[in-house]
Amino acid sequence: MSSTLGVLLRQLDPLLTITMVEKLDDVAEESTSGWNNAGTGHAAYCELNYTPETADGGIDASKAFAINESFERTLQFWSYLIHQQALPEPTSFINATPHLSFVWGEKNVSFLRKRFAAIGEHHMFAGMEYSEDPAVLREWMPLVMDGRDPAQPVAGTRVKHGTDVNFGSLSRSMVGYLQNSDNFDLLLKHSIHGLEKQSDGKWRVSVRESGSFASKHIIADFVFLGAGGAALQLLQASGIAESVGYGGFPVSGQWLVCKKPEIVSQHLAKVYGKASIGAPPMSVPHLDTRIIDGEKALLFGPFAGFTTKFLKRGSFMDLFASIRPANLWPMLKVGMSSFDLIRYLITEVMQSHADRMNALREYFPNAKDEDWTLATAGQRVQIIKKDPQKGGKLEFGTEVISAADGSLAALLGASPGASVTVTAMLQVLEKCFPEKMASAEWKAKLKEMIPSYGRSLTNDAELLKQIRQDTLSTLGLIDTGETMQAPEAAVV
Repeated sequence: MSSTLGVLLRQLDPLLTITMVEKLDDVAEESTSGWNNAGTGHAAYCELNYTPETADGGIDASKAFAINESFERTLQFWSYLIHQQALPEPTSFINATPHLSFVWGEKNVSFLRKRFAAIGEHHMFAGMEYSEDPAVLREWMPLVMDGRDPAQPVAGTRVKHGTDVNFGSLSRSMVGYLQNSDNFDLLLKHSIHGLEKQSDGKWRVSVRESGSFASKHIIADFVFLGAGGAALQLLQASGIAESVGYGGFPVSGQWLVCKKPEIVSQHLAKVYGKASIGAPPMSVPHLDTRIIDGEKALLFGPFAGFTTKFLKRGSFMDLFASIRPANLWPMLKVGMSSFDLIRYLITEVMQSHADRMNALREYFPNAKDEDWTLATAGQRVQIIKKDPQKGGKLEFGTEVISAADGSLAALLGASPGASVTVTAMLQVLEKCFPEKMASAEWKAKLKEMIPSYGRSLTNDAELLKQIRQDTLSTLGLIDTGETMQAPEAAVV
């Protein structure tokens, strides 16, 4: 988030002076790090939780369309940076990886069939395929189908131009671009321990280098808090009125990882299923191809857990330190109303390796225990906020909080996270730089970077077709001689 905002601002106003403060000894080492997330370019192609079933048995696809359009903006921005040679070869951070949904059982097959009918023929989901034929599904995902009961009802969808993204590599490349520009300073191994609004409207940011007791101060017209789980505590330290009442619910995660070439070579896809009852959206099980720094692996999970840390390298006191009189009641209300989630987390924490392997075998029937090891993912801090009816509610998503005068903004939340970065950072710009965003100069530059800016890809099929053709070819997600198919779906 922070590196994207920095590059957007640098493109919009090359004269700005920008300072980035990072607590660790390199950037993108927490949730953005390659092995700390699934690397899915979330476009709602395969994530079933983005198309929930309604009370009358229909499908609510509104979130799917919003996320798909948001990811398209992100792809446009990356393509622009490639054309500007501000990013290295696309394969250093993004690779074509088909996105598949897979379900079994009559009820789930019926759901997937309805989902496909609801979105499959829309131009945003052009090229999506649907099948209930085990032979076809075996071609799409052989590891998932081999060893499966032939009498079991199954169904799947596939979008070939899905993506696997190394957000850590991408972020480091964007910060590298900023470091090669004028008026940019990167302070590694520095922590923020004070945010004070001065009488002149500027912020006095107090920072301290690791191992040092000496403080230095940065005077800033604008501050963005994009510190993952730690953003909540920094937001609270700012004292802005808009921060009152926000709390955080940390959820940890683990993956089963396989790096054996003879197994990895048989699976090229991100295969998403349905979440368990009570499971948070970020815990939807999926079997993924993962490509990090050229190394291919398979990843299955996530297996959720609970910890009071807000960061993987954080403190067990993080949750307690975030409690304030204004957020105590919302947090208590969420705790009292989230029994299904708490029960789910306890069950996940108590799992053995054999339990996790049994869960994997629902997606990979022939998986062997010895081929898979457990790895810890990054921390996710879900948003808790006040609610007039319930007293407090737990939200799964991302949210921009900004001061009324636009001098400070923070990004809270988790999934779909990095995939909607450009949309989220455009919200920051719109909230915090309204006059400049309304200027002809900034509007023209934004249209150059994001051609669909200010227009609806959901409603304009021809515009989407033109833009998607360019982004997918620029990022190496389709062959340069290949053209996008007409906006039609296929049942095979």
